[in-house]
Amino acid sequence: MGTLVRPFFPAFSTRKDPLLFPSSPASFPSGKPHLRASRSHRGINISKFGNFLDLKPESKPECLNFHLSWLKPSDRRCFDVIVIGTGPGGLRLAEQVSRYGIKVCCVDPSPLSVWPNNYGVWVDEFESLGLVDCLDKIWPMTCVYIDDHKTKYLDRPYGRVCRKKLKTMLLENCVSNSVKFHKAKVWQVKHQEFESFIECDDGSQLKASLIVDASGFASSFVDYDKPRNHGYQIAHGILAEVDNHPFDLDKMVLMDWRDSHLGNEPYLRANNSKTPTFLYAMPFNSSLIFLEETSLVSRPVLPYMEIKRRMVARLRHLGIRVKRVIEDEKCLIPMGGPLPRIPQNVMAIGGVSGVVHPSTGYMVARTMALAPLVAEAIAECLGSTRMIRGRPLYHKVWNGLWPIDKRHTREFYSFGMETLLKLDLIGTRNFFEAFFDLEPYHWHGFLSSRLSLPELVCCSLSLFAHASNRSRFDIVSKCPVPLAKMLGNLALETI
Repeated sequence: MGTLVRPFFPAFSTRKDPLLFPSSPASFPSGKPHLRASRSHRGINISKFGNFLDLKPESKPECLNFHLSWLKPSDRRCFDVIVIGTGPGGLRLAEQVSRYGIKVCCVDPSPLSVWPNNYGVWVDEFESLGLVDCLDKIWPMTCVYIDDHKTKYLDRPYGRVCRKKLKTMLLENCVSNSVKFHKAKVWQVKHQEFESFIECDDGSQLKASLIVDASGFASSFVDYDKPRNHGYQIAHGILAEVDNHPFDLDKMVLMDWRDSHLGNEPYLRANNSKTPTFLYAMPFNSSLIFLEETSLVSRPVLPYMEIKRRMVARLRHLGIRVKRVIEDEKCLIPMGGPLPRIPQNVMAIGGVSGVVHPSTGYMVARTMALAPLVAEAIAECLGSTRMIRGRPLYHKVWNGLWPIDKRHTREFYSFGMETLLKLDLIGTRNFFEAFFDLEPYHWHGFLSSRLSLPELVCCSLSLFAHASNRSRFDIVSKCPVPLAKMLGNLALETI
């Protein structure tokens, strides 16, 4: 939901997580950060109200200044675990697995690159993981604009992840645990009965008992046995210096569903009424703000230029004059759809493993929480003197990530996504008005993927009770097909 993972990834690159903050503003909980100004941006490229599309982002891709333990030509090319990718999921898993003394190698074309994603998380999620120090900004409250007359204020703190700090921490832990790094792109994965091989674009070949794919949504190394009928979250975001903005500095704007900015745009307004988008905003001070226009979920994916046009109209209406675009973010996140085939020879973590929340797009905090569980399952096989490998290993680790109860709850969250796909703007507004009237235990748990299947059923019944008559009609008239599909999938999973 714009909080997670947000790339247009070299293939799909995250809210999130998608999952955008330069070194200068990375440590400013308050006050105005130092913003580098160049003459070319002072008098020439300042935009008109909201018309920021002609401004070029100033930031360039960065690399961390960090000493890794690189794989040398003379080193053995055999490991217990090879992790493809050094995103948050891949590094977190490498960090956790290596704690057991298991030999790990991470392979990535650019292991030291700063992640391009903007990651927003609920503070309590990172607190429970001991990662709250990796947040560079915390808002004590969030708000949801239902329409021009209704606003929900949510007493749940929200934070932005400091990409550099989180990645540096994970790299430090990996290095201290003797994880090796190899700078290359993996071209192919081959399997034998008890070990697998990767072939890289530099001609190197490495082998391991287990290959873990953490390379993102567009990976071709993980197999599916069902059609990948995903919904898609698409968004365009900018970290911008502005003259001013109308948002409270102590509140993060989780969703702004207002459409008054489209009053003079009949074409955009008609399309938005059918497939709505919302604004997601992180105000850092009166002149620095992250703004992102987001389609929560659609199928087929909403055109990217449509998103940008709606954002231009919204910022113009809000009187937000963009002076400089520090960074921009193009986000496309597949949501829902089937899980990968369980089990299979290649393990997965992160976006390609199906852990993206099907109804919201949240992923980063959940991936951070799941990696220790997967690492424990790996250690039970490869960290023991028995050295359980091959099919028993694959079965153990895949079921460590996706035990049957979690597959059931994911079906329910996917049912939520299928329901949202059928709602227009009015239906979406009514849905979220009722949703955020639920007990905090329910809506917190739903957004954080913490509810069990019985709790999800109770949450749904409570949602129906809180809903307006119009919203109840939407649920009753538009949910039977998704509900039947969910029940069928639950039956198949149980067999």
